[in-house]
Amino acid sequence: MQKPHPRKGKVKITRFRDSWRNLTRITTIRIAAQCVTFAMFLAFVLLTTFANLDRYPGLRLWVSKILEIDPLVSIATAITTHTVYKGLLWSLIILIPTLFLGRFFCNWVCPYGTLHQFVGWLFRKLRPKDTIEVNRYKDIQHVKYYILAAMLVAAVFGSLQIGLLDPICLIYRSFTGALLPAANMPAQEIFGDYKVHRGAWLLGIVIFGLVAMNLVIPRFFCRVLCPLGALLGALSRFAWWRIERDPVKCTDCDLCLLNCEGASDPHTQLRKSECFVCFNCIEDCPEDALSFAFLPPKKHEVPHTDVSRRKAIFATVAGVLFYPFVRASGRSTRDFSAKVVRPPGSVEELEFLERCIKCDQCIRVCPTNVLQPAWFEAGLEGLWTPIMNFRIGHCQLNCTACGQVCPTGAIQRMPIEQKLGLGEFSEDGPVKLGTAHFDTGRCLPYSKNTPCVVCEEVCPTSPKAIYSERRSLTVREGKKMAMSATDNTVRVTEWPRPGQPVGEPVLFDIDRWRGDETTIYHVSIRHQDGTTESHRISGNDTDTVMIEGRFARRPAEGAAVVMQIEFKVPKVDTNLCIGCGICERECPVVGDRRAVYVTAEGETRSDQYRERDRNRSLRLLKTASCSGGGHASEAHKIDLRDFLT
Repeated sequence: MQKPHPRKGKVKITRFRDSWRNLTRITTIRIAAQCVTFAMFLAFVLLTTFANLDRYPGLRLWVSKILEIDPLVSIATAITTHTVYKGLLWSLIILIPTLFLGRFFCNWVCPYGTLHQFVGWLFRKLRPKDTIEVNRYKDIQHVKYYILAAMLVAAVFGSLQIGLLDPICLIYRSFTGALLPAANMPAQEIFGDYKVHRGAWLLGIVIFGLVAMNLVIPRFFCRVLCPLGALLGALSRFAWWRIERDPVKCTDCDLCLLNCEGASDPHTQLRKSECFVCFNCIEDCPEDALSFAFLPPKKHEVPHTDVSRRKAIFATVAGVLFYPFVRASGRSTRDFSAKVVRPPGSVEELEFLERCIKCDQCIRVCPTNVLQPAWFEAGLEGLWTPIMNFRIGHCQLNCTACGQVCPTGAIQRMPIEQKLGLGEFSEDGPVKLGTAHFDTGRCLPYSKNTPCVVCEEVCPTSPKAIYSERRSLTVREGKKMAMSATDNTVRVTEWPRPGQPVGEPVLFDIDRWRGDETTIYHVSIRHQDGTTESHRISGNDTDTVMIEGRFARRPAEGAAVVMQIEFKVPKVDTNLCIGCGICERECPVVGDRRAVYVTAEGETRSDQYRERDRNRSLRLLKTASCSGGGHASEAHKIDLRDFLT
């Protein structure tokens, strides 16, 4: 039996303490690399704004690079779409070194891992003995492999969900939806009004909760939940270099566990799939028993992930069942929500769900804040994907920034000319996001006879998709009786009640009936012989109405005087409406819903599909007819047959 080493339990770690050699330590270099990559991440997040991309077009090539080097994003989207998006070839920068060095990404590059490590270093203060215990390998670290298996199996069936827990997507989403708006609130004078994001409270709780778990289990997310870490851990079994322990020099002091980031058991057989290649154990070892060796003996390692086969099968079954369960709800097909209006350039909905990784880069770059993370409008599959909320903003006419930053092609890049249907794209016409509709029960002109032309004024298309029709109505209690008149005025009273010869005196607000550019008031005179004449009102006092021009016949006492209003009522030309949503955003009816609203019907992205479950264009309405006792006409029968074939 090996005798206890006389220095056991009394060794003090001297790295980072009063030594110029600290600058050349491998851990110092690693920390510098972490700081650089985290600073790059912050820079890309902060620079991902419409103004910066417009001012510096070269940024469009770089702001998504941290997402594009994510191997899990590359592999999962390749599985769902059966194609490899060219930008994701950058992931080879991480995949190839992993096959040689092991899971280095987690502790050298990953900004989310750096955040967890920093919080743990700052707030977790335990005795060395307790720190060693929490850094021992635990069976709960298997969970991430089951999560990875379930997500990859779901991806095989076309449901891309890795963005929910992928660390790069998660940190981008957290900064976009919660952290940056919260930081902007107290500094609005400097940075302008903060952006609003639906579900910001949940994003904040998630990131705060996951970071706070570092106080219970160091690097909790990285060790237990991270699917990207699980993928890299599975690939690390092929690594040529790894931590090697010399059992002759080792005194079993367990000090190598004191700062082990991955709980990889460097004090015994190393678990290659859990090692973050942080090199802390090598520098903490007082006997130089640890080294980073090339092709060390395999008997000194645990190369596989050591997961339960039954649990892995259960996770696979869960991934298989996820697809039919979420698709059976129909939220992405025949029971689609009209509220799911996707950004310009988005591919068709089912393909969109195969590509979108929920990183919210597009939401970050949107200049008007119209893009918002979805809840369950598109079903569980569409959670955190971008949709347009026109109560918050509108789609800016000359903006395609969302497509410039999308790393997977869920939102295709397009020039402004294509979006507007100009130049070589004139035959295709502009890209339509949806169609505007009016709620006549809330629209001021329709329901309250109150003039309003805001939606027509702000409509950006040319010619305008929202136009006006004039209507004439008798105003409420607008029937009066003439008492006296001149050539261009008539003094009135209330219409007398039955049995009364004269009505009550009226009391008009001065110039109430003058009208303006949107509203015209008329007075119609019905003479006692039954003839009528109508004139535009130029003004009024408390009981007298003035007209433009002269009466053909001066109204006699007792003649009927009817007050009428002529006003504009808004209409939508569906052939011109592009669904930009500015009409809904600017509508003055600001209660629980606007009087004009935009839905996905009429969108361009799905009009090439003939299936009713996928096509949301207005042209499908032309395939049905109720003429001839409910039977479709011959022409419509042919159209419908074309759609069904």
